[in-house]
Amino acid sequence: MDLQTLSNLFASTINPDPNVRTSGELEIRNIANEEGMITALLQIIAADSVDLATRQACSVWVKNRVLSLYSLEETTSRRPDQGTIANSDREALRTHILRLLATSPSRSITLQVASTLKNIVAHDFPERWPSFLEEVKGMLTSSNIHDVHAGCVAVLEGVRAFRFRPRNSVIPQIATELFPILVNISTQMLQTPPSAATEIPTMLHLILKTYKTSIVVDLSAHQQSEASLVPWGKLFFAVVNLQIPSEAVPADEDERETSEWWKAKKWAYGTLGRLFHKFGNPSQLPSAMQDQYGAFAQHFVTHFAPEILRTYINQVQLFVSNQTWLSKKCQYQIFHFFTECIKPKSTWVLLKPSVETLVSSFVFPQLSFNETKKALWEEDPIDYVRMAIDEYENFASPISAATTFLFSLASNRTKTSFMPILGFINTVLRSNSAPPQRFGALNMTAALAPWMMRHPDVKGNMEAFVLQFVTPEFSSPEPYLRAIACEVVGTVTKAGMTWSNEEHLSANFRAVAAALDHPEVPVKVNAALAITELIVTHESVRVAVGPQVGKVIQDLLKLSDETDLDILNRSMEIVVDAFQTELLPVAAQLTSRLCESYLRLAKEAIAQEIDGSNIDLDSMASLDDEKTFTAMGVAKTISTIISSIENAPEILAQVQEVVTPMIVFTLQNRLLDLFDNMYDLVDSLTFKLRSIPPNMWPIFEETYRLFKSDAVDFLDEMLPSLDNFVSYGSEFIKTRPDYKHMLVDIYTTSITSTQLGENDRVNGSKLAESILLNLRGSVDDSLQTFIDTALDQLDKSQTSSLRLANLEVLINTVLYNPSAALHLMENSGKGRVFFDRWFAAINGDDLLPRVHDKKLSILALCSLLELEPAAVPQTLQSGWPGIVGGILTIFKDLPNAIAARKVLEESLQEDSDDDELIEEKILNFNEDEEDVWDEDSAYLEVLANEGARLREKQEKVADGDYESESDDEDIEEELGYISALDTVDPYGSFKQALTTFQLKNGPSYQAATTALTVEQQTLLMEVMRTAELNAATTAQA
Repeated sequence: MDLQTLSNLFASTINPDPNVRTSGELEIRNIANEEGMITALLQIIAADSVDLATRQACSVWVKNRVLSLYSLEETTSRRPDQGTIANSDREALRTHILRLLATSPSRSITLQVASTLKNIVAHDFPERWPSFLEEVKGMLTSSNIHDVHAGCVAVLEGVRAFRFRPRNSVIPQIATELFPILVNISTQMLQTPPSAATEIPTMLHLILKTYKTSIVVDLSAHQQSEASLVPWGKLFFAVVNLQIPSEAVPADEDERETSEWWKAKKWAYGTLGRLFHKFGNPSQLPSAMQDQYGAFAQHFVTHFAPEILRTYINQVQLFVSNQTWLSKKCQYQIFHFFTECIKPKSTWVLLKPSVETLVSSFVFPQLSFNETKKALWEEDPIDYVRMAIDEYENFASPISAATTFLFSLASNRTKTSFMPILGFINTVLRSNSAPPQRFGALNMTAALAPWMMRHPDVKGNMEAFVLQFVTPEFSSPEPYLRAIACEVVGTVTKAGMTWSNEEHLSANFRAVAAALDHPEVPVKVNAALAITELIVTHESVRVAVGPQVGKVIQDLLKLSDETDLDILNRSMEIVVDAFQTELLPVAAQLTSRLCESYLRLAKEAIAQEIDGSNIDLDSMASLDDEKTFTAMGVAKTISTIISSIENAPEILAQVQEVVTPMIVFTLQNRLLDLFDNMYDLVDSLTFKLRSIPPNMWPIFEETYRLFKSDAVDFLDEMLPSLDNFVSYGSEFIKTRPDYKHMLVDIYTTSITSTQLGENDRVNGSKLAESILLNLRGSVDDSLQTFIDTALDQLDKSQTSSLRLANLEVLINTVLYNPSAALHLMENSGKGRVFFDRWFAAINGDDLLPRVHDKKLSILALCSLLELEPAAVPQTLQSGWPGIVGGILTIFKDLPNAIAARKVLEESLQEDSDDDELIEEKILNFNEDEEDVWDEDSAYLEVLANEGARLREKQEKVADGDYESESDDEDIEEELGYISALDTVDPYGSFKQALTTFQLKNGPSYQAATTALTVEQQTLLMEVMRTAELNAATTAQA
C-alpha cells in the first residue's frame, strides 16, 4: 500500500462519521501484520505535508503496536490473533525514531514517540542497539536546540525503561556517560535569566526528572562520587533558590502550579528529598543497605543535609513573609524533608531551633480556614469533605504533609516539641482569634487528639478543653467551625476521652445530633462521623439514639446518596451493628435502599467507562474509583445487615430476595473490582440460609461463565460460594448434569490452566473435595477425570499446600467409591504410587496437620477395610494389613490436633473481641538529642532486608546457581471451612470398619492385629473405648 493511501486510511479513523471510522479501523486491522507497515507509518509521521491529526493517529498506532508486540520475537509462541513486528520494521524504528523525536511537530506526537522509544530501548539495549548512547550523546552535544531537547527526552526514556530493575548495569552506564553532559547543559541554561519562553524550563524539567527517575531503586557508584554529587548538588540548590520573575510564569496560581519553571523546581526539591530519605540518612539506613550506601550516607548527612535544611528554611521564611511564592508540590516536598529531619540526631539539632516558628508560620496557615478552603467549601462542599477527611484523597498535598510533620514531632520529639505545640493551640484559642484561626487551632487539635489522650499531663485536661473551646463552636455562625467542633468531639472520643459529668456528654451529643440536620454538607458529614464514635464508646448515647435510630440511618443513607462518600459507609455499618434489634423490622427495607444506592453507583461507573471519550483518562479513573470504593462500602454495610439478622430466617430470606438481583447485575456487567464484595455476600447468604433459593442459581451459572472468560483468576473469591452451592444445593445439583459438568470443569481448568498458579490449584482441589463429599453417588462418570487429573499433578506440585490438597482429592475418590477408585488407579498404573505417597504422609512429621486431614484419611482407610477381599487389587494385597496400623498412627495425633484447633478458635475469638481497640500512638519521652528508631524505621528495615533477599535469589537464578529451597509455610487450620465430615465420628466409624474387616477378610484382620506393637494395641483399646463413649453420649442426646 502506498503512503498516500495509508495516510488516507489513518485519516479515516478520526472521521466524524462512525461508519467511515469503523471501515478504516477494520482495514487497518487486516493489513496490520504486513511487513513494512511500521516503516511506512514512520515516514508519514515525519511528513510535514500530512495533517497533524493524521500523523498523531499514526504515532498512537505505532506506540500501541510496539507496546504489545515488540517484546515478542518471531520465534516466540503466541496466540493465533497476535501478530509480530518484522526485523526490517524493528531496524527502521531504531534507525529513525531519534530523528523523529527531534523533528516532532507537536507535544502530543512527542509523547507517543517517546513512549515507543522507551519500549524499544527496554528490549533492544544494549545487545541489539549498542549505538543508542552514542547517538543520544551526539544529540545532546548538538548546536540545534531541537536535537538537544530530543536527547533529553531520549535519556529520560532510557532511564524509565530500566528504573525498576534492581542492580542493573544500564542506568549506571547512562549516569556515567550522559549525566555529566546533562548537568553541564542545565548549568549553562541557568545562566540565562528566567523568561516566559518555555524551551529552557522544559529541558531543565526533563533533566531533573531524569535524575530523580534514575534513583528510584539504586544510586550508582558514579552518582555517589564527588565528581557527580557536587555539580548535581549545585544544580539542585540553584534551581531551588532561583527567583522566578512574575512575568515568566502565568498570573493564575493554578496555571503557575503546572508551568515548566515550577515543574523544574518541584523535581529539584523532590530529588534532594529522595537522596536524603533513601540513601543519605545514616541513622535510618536499613542494615541491608549499609555496605552499599553507608559511606555515602555519612558524607551526605554531614555536608549536604545541613545545607538543604538551611536552604529550605530560608525559602519558607521568604514564602511566609510574602517575598516569594511556592507551589503546593514544593511546599509538600519541604514539609516531607522537614519530617525526615526529625528522627536523625544530626539534622534534628539543626531543625529544633526553628520548630516553633515553623509550626506557627508554616504549618498553622495550612490547617487554618484559608481562602482556598473557603472557595472549595462554597464551590464543591463534597470535594471539600473528601479532601479534608479522606486521607487517601489528600495524600500528596501540603496540608497532609504539614499534618504528618506534626505527627512526627508529637511521636518522636515529644519531650521538646509537644507541649509548645499545645501551648500555641491554647494561645490562639484563648486570644479570641478570628474564626479562620480558631478553625486552624481546632484542626490541629483534631489531628493530635490521639497523642493528647496518651500524654499523662494532657489527657486529664481534655474534657475542660472541649467544654471551653469546642462545645461553644456548635452554635457558631460560621458553619466550618461547627464542622470542626464535630470532628474534635469525634476524634477525642475515639482516642478514649472520658466524661466526668454525664450532662457534659449529653450536651455534646445533642449538639452533634443537631448538626446532622445542618444545611451544609461538611457539617452533616462531620456530625455523622462524630455520632458514630459516640455510639461506639458510650452506652448512654446508644440508649439515647435507640428510639431515633430509624431517622439516623435514613439521614446517613440520604447523606451517602447525596455525596457518594465512602467514609460514611463505616458509620452505617456501626449503626446497623449497634442497633440490630431495633433495625430488625426494617432490615429488608433498609437493604433495599442500600441496593438502590449500590446499583446507582455501579451504573454510573459503567456509564463513565462507556463515556470515557468525553473526559481525560486520569479524571475518568479518579471518578470511577470514587464510585467503586463507595459501592464497596455499601456492599459491606449490606453484609453487616445480613450478619445481624442471621437468627431471623424469615427476614434473612426477604433480604436475600432483594440482594440477589444486585449481585447478578454486578457479575453480568463484569464489574471486576466489585467481585470480591459480591462473592462475600453470596457466601454469607448461602451459608446463613443453609440452602440455595431458586433465584440464586443464576449466580452459580454466571460464576461458571465468568471463570471460563473474564474472571479465571477470581477462583479464590469464588471458592467459598461454590462450596456453599455444592454443600447446601447438593440435592438440586444431583438433578442437573450441566451443573455437575460445570463444577468438574472448574476443577480441571484450575489444575491445567497456564494462566493460574499453585494457590488456584489448591482452591480447585478444595472444590473437587467438596464435590466428592457432597455429591456421593452422583458424579460416577467424572471419577476417572478426578483421578487422572490429580495423579498427573502428583509430581508437579511445588508447595506443601498443593501437594496435600492434590493428595486429598485422590483420598476423597477412595472415600467416594473405594472399589472404583482402586480399579481406576490400577488401570492408570499409578495405584501403588498413590498409596506410597498417602502412607508417607500418614507416617511423616505433621504432613496431615489439620483435624480435617486426619479425619478424611481415617474415614477413607476405613472404607478400604470394608471392601470385599476380591475388590483389592493384586498389587496392593500385601500391604492391606498395614491399613490398621496407619489408622492408629493418625489416631495417635488426632487428640492433639483437636486440642490445638480449639485453642486457635478461642484465640481467634479473643482477637475478634479486640478488633475495635484503637492503635495506640507512641510518645517519645527519651533524651531529646538521640537518633530515633521507631516502627516506621523498623518497617523499612524489614522491607529492605526482604528486597535484598529477593535480589540475591534473582541474581542466583540468573547465574544458574540457585538451588530450590522450600518456601513452604506451615499449613494451618481453616476455622471457616465447614466439611461434610465435621459431624462424622471417626472413632465410631473405625470400630464399625474394623468389625466388618474381621468378618469379610479374616486372614488380613489377623495379620493386621498381630503385627501391632504393644503401644499400638494399647491405642487400639483406647480408640474402641472412645468409640463406645461417643456412641453412649449420642444415644443419651
